[in-house]
Amino acid sequence: MILKALYDYYNRSGNLAPAGFEKKEIPFIIVIDKDGKFLRIEDRRIDNKSSQKFLVIKDARSSNPKPYLFYDNLEYTLNYTKDNEPLSEEDLMDSKKVEENMKKINKSKIKYDMFVKKCQELSDKYPDSEEFKAVALFYENGGTASVMNDPLWEQMKKKVGANVSFLLQGKTEIVAEAKELEKEIEKAESEEGQDLPYCLITGEKAVPVETTSATMIPGSQATAKLVSFQVSSGYDSYGKSKGNNAPISKEAEASYTTALNKLLAKDSRNKFLIGDRTFLFWASANDEASKQVEEGLFNLLGYVDDAKDDPNRRIEQVRKVFNSIFSGALHTNLDDKFFFLGLAPNAARIAVVYWNESLLKDFAVRINSHFDDMEIVHDIQNIRPYYGLYDMVKAVSLLGKTSEVQPNLPEAIVKSIVQGIPYPYSLFSACIKRIRAEQNVSITQAAILKAYLNRINDNELKIKVMVDKENRNQGYLCGRLFATLEYLQERSSDSNSIRTIRTRYMNAASATPAAVFATILNLSVHHAEKLDKGGQIFFEQLKSEIIDKISSNGFPSHLSLQDQGRFMVGYYQQRQDFYSKKD
Repeated sequence: MILKALYDYYNRSGNLAPAGFEKKEIPFIIVIDKDGKFLRIEDRRIDNKSSQKFLVIKDARSSNPKPYLFYDNLEYTLNYTKDNEPLSEEDLMDSKKVEENMKKINKSKIKYDMFVKKCQELSDKYPDSEEFKAVALFYENGGTASVMNDPLWEQMKKKVGANVSFLLQGKTEIVAEAKELEKEIEKAESEEGQDLPYCLITGEKAVPVETTSATMIPGSQATAKLVSFQVSSGYDSYGKSKGNNAPISKEAEASYTTALNKLLAKDSRNKFLIGDRTFLFWASANDEASKQVEEGLFNLLGYVDDAKDDPNRRIEQVRKVFNSIFSGALHTNLDDKFFFLGLAPNAARIAVVYWNESLLKDFAVRINSHFDDMEIVHDIQNIRPYYGLYDMVKAVSLLGKTSEVQPNLPEAIVKSIVQGIPYPYSLFSACIKRIRAEQNVSITQAAILKAYLNRINDNELKIKVMVDKENRNQGYLCGRLFATLEYLQERSSDSNSIRTIRTRYMNAASATPAAVFATILNLSVHHAEKLDKGGQIFFEQLKSEIIDKISSNGFPSHLSLQDQGRFMVGYYQQRQDFYSKKD
């Protein structure tokens, strides 16, 4: 199912590498003349994180050494690793360290020799290629020493794992892009169709791949794969080994791995990271609606660190897109789908930790539900988006640091948004704890509490966007009353830096109202005496309106955790109501 979705994504995308090829970042190019003489190093880095990409022959490499065709890292191309650097005097005195260092150097030399041998073989195989001949002559003439005298070498050797290729002076394409190399792409042997297995992705008979290509994700090894088999580990059947146990054709394997690498690219807007989890998402169609959904989801769940970006406008645009799909204003087909894939590093493999497939319209309904559930009256002092994943995570973490949040919480939030299920209890409890620690309720925290409570209490009266004067929940009423008494205290004081009752009584009032409210109601009488007649009447009427709905048995002796959440929402909404314009 996952591989088929990736295979279809490759076929619907028109800008991906053709079968047998892949786009690779190659930050450094060695320029040589036709006699193999080294001329210079060209720096093809775009910035600190990315480099120019070149269309090269796709090749898979496992733990066994194997050179790529006319491009590879410094270990293969120039016989250089960190182990080649001179040992310190102290290490030179340690015979074991010297011996281990020599073993590593000799091991690297084997890879280098394999790369040089491959270049020579291709030069002999294609004698008319002056590019291939020039590279072979470069190694015959000891050109690696000349490279290490270039001014760029000091920068180059800091990136041992970076790819290096060759460019013949006067040419525009690097040697790794030479047309002759297309003949090196493995072709399926012309065998009888009945002897070939069926491809699990396409359903057609074809020659299967033995091993699949690496598709590294953050935190994984460079050789990590989405699909792989161990030898002699219980996965072999009927005498078959490796990829023959679950046959995938070479064409299908090249397609799905190319699509996966495109989704995983550094500049991809079809992914976002949460801890060691990598989440990918894409639509089955390639129309305008699908593109807007993909972009919108990145803005909602991804992280955009751009000083020029207007987050309010960006989030509002996301909401508009999903509303348009839900209402039909943005045309989609009934069978259009949307896919969500969660990956995690796992030793030498990639683990699938989450997979969701749904109709695009159903997906739009769930995203709209998230916006509706999180909608709450704006804080006039802090109007900003609060629907995004990172805003939600920051609101419940210490000092707003996402690194301090519970490991599995962001992942659980994503599942709630994507599947339309209740938000995680851990999000709700973390929000309550953070409010108690800060003794204040932010717009995002209030929205989280409202969204959580409304989703788990479908049969009860839901909390509205603005203050609800008909809501008779005792926790909600206590929150409203507490906000009223705090505002009364603020109005009665001439100081701008007054410490209100919130800092002293809020935690107790939200948990054990009966133990606190008698005290703060008595304090409010003294605060009211400092107001003019109009102010006294306003606050007295508001207090009466709220207290009249309190149970005849008095204030609750204890509030459940859910009602404590309602207390916080009621407090927040009543506070904002004081600053809202009245119609």
